[in-house]
Amino acid sequence: MKLSQFKFDLPLNLIAQHPTKTRDESRLMVVHRNTGKIEHKVFKDILGYFNDKDVMIVNNTKVFPARLYGRKEKTGAKIEVFLLRELNKQNRLWDVIVDPARKIRVGNKLYFGDDESLVAEVIDNTTSRGRTIRFLFEGNDDEFKQILDLLGETPLPKYIKRKPEDEDKERYQTVYAKYEGAVAAPTAGLHFSRELIKRLEIKGVKFAEVTLHTGLGTFRPIEVEDLSKHKMDAEYFHIEDHAVKTVNKAKEENRRICAIGTTSVRAVESSVTAQNLLKAAEGWTNTFIHPPYEFAIPNALVTNFHLPKTSLLIMTCAFAGYDLIMEAYQQAIKEKYRFFSYGDAMLIV
Repeated sequence: MKLSQFKFDLPLNLIAQHPTKTRDESRLMVVHRNTGKIEHKVFKDILGYFNDKDVMIVNNTKVFPARLYGRKEKTGAKIEVFLLRELNKQNRLWDVIVDPARKIRVGNKLYFGDDESLVAEVIDNTTSRGRTIRFLFEGNDDEFKQILDLLGETPLPKYIKRKPEDEDKERYQTVYAKYEGAVAAPTAGLHFSRELIKRLEIKGVKFAEVTLHTGLGTFRPIEVEDLSKHKMDAEYFHIEDHAVKTVNKAKEENRRICAIGTTSVRAVESSVTAQNLLKAAEGWTNTFIHPPYEFAIPNALVTNFHLPKTSLLIMTCAFAGYDLIMEAYQQAIKEKYRFFSYGDAMLIV
């Protein structure tokens, strides 16, 4: 399939700028793959689609405050530094994106905080906007983390056209977030409240936790028409034995196995045995799922409404079929569903 097939006209006013008042009261479109039926519900109605011993696979990654604003030495020019990943803890080396990039060269020092309490030195160019920087900080790891938390900002995607607010620290994070390392939230999971998870557990639904630290590659535009030529950025993932046992037992018993979000799908589909079972793994994945694709692990999916021509929309079409998803998206636009990170959800069964 070609990239241009995933283009559709999305009114910009449908891109959600704030989360719903209550996590589990966003809207939920339910898409039935077998019949093509489309239902309009509220997210907490998801309870009605799952039974005892069904499994939900959730991504327990935690977003860290990755966006910093600093000043360049001598000129005082304002610079945005987006932390992508820590390369070396001991030396405080980080892979970052800088903006405006043309002003930032190797050897430049950057100062953060009103009192310039944090300083970094640019030590390498990686891409046109990418740099490697070293933080010059004398304290211990906990003190370093504290200062990043203090100076950093919740990394809301650029399509959310406002400054982060206090509410975002909590709401741009799942209630089950555990392991810090993501620069973008696994947004399908944002709809789950603690109460809803408890009600699912009472019903007998099992939760299998995996970790995939979402990187900025999630938002990177696809620039090739031939999808087979697109390369995804590698992202760290970890699947432990407990999750493997839970998922494989459900598979053997022919239960419903629902991946919560495209990041959960990418994690589990990156670690499959020859018998199409899940296996424990830790490493980096650059798996790009596009039609046609045979899914080994999930047979249901919760996902948000994605922007045109994105890898997330393309994966959703691979899961439920191109025609059905594009029809569902036209209905979503007509019914004024909210799109993107803080938007509404879709359950595919």
